[in-house]
Amino acid sequence: MQQRSRRGSSLLALGALGVVFGDIGTSPLYAFSEIFGGAHDLAATQDRVYGALSLVFWTLTLIVSVKYVLIVMRADNEGEGGIMALASLATSAVRKHRSAAIIMVFGVIGAALFYGDGMITPAVSVLSAVEGLEIVAPNLSSLVVPIALVLLIGLFVIQRYGTGRVGALFGPVMLLWFIVIGVLGLASLWQSPGILVSIIPTYAVSFLVADPLAGFLALGSVVLCVTGAEALYADMGQFGRRPIRLSWFAVAAPALYLNYLGQGALVLRDPQAVDNPFYLMVPSVLQLPMVVLATLATIIASQAVISGAFSMTQQAIRLGYLPRMTVLHTSADERGQVYVPLVNWLLMVAIIGLVIGFQDSSNLASAYGIAVTGTFVITTCLITVVARHRWGLSWFVIAPVAIVFLVIDGTFFAANLTKFNHGGWFPLVAAAIIFTALSVWRWGSNRMMERMSSLQVPMSELTALLNRPGAVITPGMIVYITIEDGVPFALVQRLTIFNIVEERVLIMRLITTETPRVPPDERMEYEQLGEHVAEVRVRYGFMERPDPEAVVRQLATQVSGIDPPTCTYGFHSIHLQIEPSPLPVHLMAELFAFMQRNAVDPQRYFHLPPERVIEVGRLVEI
Repeated sequence: MQQRSRRGSSLLALGALGVVFGDIGTSPLYAFSEIFGGAHDLAATQDRVYGALSLVFWTLTLIVSVKYVLIVMRADNEGEGGIMALASLATSAVRKHRSAAIIMVFGVIGAALFYGDGMITPAVSVLSAVEGLEIVAPNLSSLVVPIALVLLIGLFVIQRYGTGRVGALFGPVMLLWFIVIGVLGLASLWQSPGILVSIIPTYAVSFLVADPLAGFLALGSVVLCVTGAEALYADMGQFGRRPIRLSWFAVAAPALYLNYLGQGALVLRDPQAVDNPFYLMVPSVLQLPMVVLATLATIIASQAVISGAFSMTQQAIRLGYLPRMTVLHTSADERGQVYVPLVNWLLMVAIIGLVIGFQDSSNLASAYGIAVTGTFVITTCLITVVARHRWGLSWFVIAPVAIVFLVIDGTFFAANLTKFNHGGWFPLVAAAIIFTALSVWRWGSNRMMERMSSLQVPMSELTALLNRPGAVITPGMIVYITIEDGVPFALVQRLTIFNIVEERVLIMRLITTETPRVPPDERMEYEQLGEHVAEVRVRYGFMERPDPEAVVRQLATQVSGIDPPTCTYGFHSIHLQIEPSPLPVHLMAELFAFMQRNAVDPQRYFHLPPERVIEVGRLVEI
């Protein structure tokens, strides 16, 4: 049994290498060279190379190993991770405090920054890999951007087929990648073993003290070595805490340390190599195969970020921060594998624009970092709340750790702000647009629910409503799906306008919990309200998609008289009328109305048969 457990952990650790560490694993392609040749050009002197390597080593150690792997990954929301899950966990911990709303705002900002990061990661990763052609065959340099575009477009085109078929290759490919980059670094390190002393933290301190401005500017590029650290936490639900830790400490971290040290050693031997030390470490005869391997690795890294954007969108929809969108499950076995067409094509358009606009990975890397470091700051704030209010730790324990990481994260964020004019504005603008959309939808939904509550018919009047004089009882069963309390609006409208009611009525209330998933035995609560009317309260986690037909099928095995193939489903559709209001409020209402009009209708969202759906409209002023 123990042997099976170890084998299972090893397989999960291999899978984690492919999905979790794709982004951070491919950062050596551009991170070290960007410190010296990025937005703030720095001469690669020996002191600066030693200082840069020391900063990279301790950034990887403190941010990834200590903060995320050892601390943040302890904060699992029933096994799930990610910024939205962490915000939900922190909010539930301080539910009785006014700060709960502020905490969720931080979570929404973090989600918006994640989307901004998701736009840049595929572009900079794939471009940096294909740019190896400039070294292998300089005459093909003009083809770098077209090849990158073809690869990226192809990646988005195949998203609708899911990652299940190619996912099995992710782990072995990334294992090969880490082995190769580790060996390359070790070979370079073997020629200049003296570079090992650079891991002593005094070199990082000396770099920052001797030339504070240069050191501060370098931090904006040093942070590129930990892009993707958030994925360790976000993908915890898929692989588990132990396999991720195992794959990090046993494979990913040693390979990254060796490769960065090897790049530094090469630059000291040949300062001209600073332009692309990663590929120049590779023997010329192996450079073309390395370009192919790097391209595969960056595609895998891009896939992980894109899949993360799909999962984040599903969470935001279920938590009420985005309108209904088409969400397709691409695997019958893996619940987490989803595809959101709208997000897929919007990401593709944004990434194509980035590649065409910035042209090379160095320019894109200048835009990279602000979104990442912003998410770091928010994660530190949220984990502090969880440590205090959920774990019950003393402020004497929490405060020193929180201050250290806030200083580190805040310094990285400030250093990246210096790259604003070099493209750093893009992720901030993208995050601001996404944050506006998330916030406006939440605001509009709450405002609409407040207006609808005044129209609500309490459940105590249901019997009188169904037995109203002249009501025509038709054969069959109808299921009214609703998220509100009280009598469903669709039922009231049908009775008010058509004076029709089916001989059997089931009110299905969908409830979203603050947990990622709900155990099957806790999902449903069925109650018979009368001879011909019943209510079922169905709970779903914020990472689950409601499935009304599955609920009806399950009820049919427990309650007599329910025939799933003949059931009709009833909804209400809302038509908004914007009332006069101050300009800012009016603009928010107009944006909300636009999003509401373009939301996927309930029939398609719940994948219900269109011939058995009845939709009743209602006009609401906001």
